Amino acid sequence: MEDKIVEGLAYVLPALVTGGVAYYILSAFIKQDNNEKKFAALLEKKKESLPIKLQAYERMLLFCERINPVKLLIRVNPIGDKTESYLHLLIANIEQEFEHNLVQQLYISDDSWKAVVATKLAIIAKLRKISETSETAIELREKVLINYTKEENPTETVVAFLKQEVKKLL
Repeated sequence: MEDKIVEGLAYVLPALVTGGVAYYILSAFIKQDNNEKKFAALLEKKKESLPIKLQAYERMLLFCERINPVKLLIRVNPIGDKTESYLHLLIANIEQEFEHNLVQQLYISDDSWKAVVATKLAIIAKLRKISETSETAIELREKVLINYTKEENPTETVVAFLKQEVKKLL
């Protein structure tokens, strides 16, 4: 009887070891295959989303160029002589551009979005500050142009930041 048990173990033990090794190898192979599929899906997703992200960064660069005070003043002429009405016209233009590009925040990084918003707010604050010492719309225009030729323009800073973000994507 003991001989039959030992003889049975002699047959069962190698079969169990072989089965265990086969199970281990197959599970490792399946795991590797699943990882490769996940990686391929991730690459495909990134490949599909990259053009959308790049387009969003392009839109934000265009937005920054359009709210650049020097270019904004060239594009938006004063309607009358009142400083306050010209200031409201400039701010309305900036806000309209901003609202037009609001959805782009979905596709750009949080830091990029914060930089764009901070630039917009800085430009509006500077326009308001300069308007306080201006008596006419033309004087406001001249003071803004002079001010932004002397100081670094916030739009240039954010454009450089956005370009660095795009380089990270590529």
